[in-house]
Amino acid sequence: MLCDCKIIKGEDCHGASVSEKNIIKATGGGAFKFADLFKEKLGMTLDKVDEMNSLVAGANFLLKAASHEAYTYMDGQKEYVQIDQNDLYPYLLVNIGSGVSMIKVDGDGKFERVSGTSVGGGTFWGLGKLLTKCKSFDELLELSYSGNNRVIDMLVGDIYGGMDYSKIGLSSTAIASSFGKAVSEDKDLEEYKPEDVARSLLRMISNNIGQIAYLNALRFGLKRIFFGGFFIRGHAYTMDTISVAVNFWSNGEAKAMFLRHEGFLGALGAFMSYRKDGFADLMAHHLVEQVPTKPSRNAGGGLNNSKILKDGNENISIECTMQLSN
Repeated sequence: MLCDCKIIKGEDCHGASVSEKNIIKATGGGAFKFADLFKEKLGMTLDKVDEMNSLVAGANFLLKAASHEAYTYMDGQKEYVQIDQNDLYPYLLVNIGSGVSMIKVDGDGKFERVSGTSVGGGTFWGLGKLLTKCKSFDELLELSYSGNNRVIDMLVGDIYGGMDYSKIGLSSTAIASSFGKAVSEDKDLEEYKPEDVARSLLRMISNNIGQIAYLNALRFGLKRIFFGGFFIRGHAYTMDTISVAVNFWSNGEAKAMFLRHEGFLGALGAFMSYRKDGFADLMAHHLVEQVPTKPSRNAGGGLNNSKILKDGNENISIECTMQLSN
């Protein structure tokens, strides 16, 4: 994940003179994978920031500084949650990217990755690409909107003649086996609608993540579970499925919460690491500004704003600040 940046020409971040030095803060696997490419094609050096540190720092900042950041989503209803900064910790941060990391956060800079799963956004995209021929992640998500997972998933009612299994609290519409109907039906893949396959796949992965997240929260006695990452992207059905899973396994005692700027946690956390490098002008309270944003289903609402500064010696500093909508 490329983060928001400060590019400096003429002198390095401690004032030492250099002939030509462009630095961009970066976090995640791409910071390592594409470092040489950035250097070769753009002449830029990626200053690598630890991924988990960045995620936690970004989440902590947003939950403290951005109003209406956290919300619940179930049955099509979005409700913002007021976060008490004095009672924020501990909480579970579930970051869903290619895989899933579950991080117990106890304070600023105090966290532990307690669990995770390889079944995440990469699984959805990878299997979806193979099964539906979709060419992009967004296309696969869009396809799932019009799908019906009940065509492919085996429900409790399919096993019990349309009846609930009320003795153990399972309704007839609960999924007993994801993709289970494909076992008993004499159909090839081409005979299933791609949108139904996409919907079933999304439901399977979201349910799995929601269940594992709650069990980890239960394990550590955590009251709050925040979900973020590239996989969610404000997608209503994804959030609803995760929420239903958490609600079901907790018997209604826990709720899944989502972040408005979910896709920017790592980038924001990496950006804030400039404070550790002595940039007083990048203190966190200067980052949050009220700006108008165009609503987007797939975007968290974050904007970048840049300004170019020159001094008498033509040293150039390009400051990129992140503005968060309120």
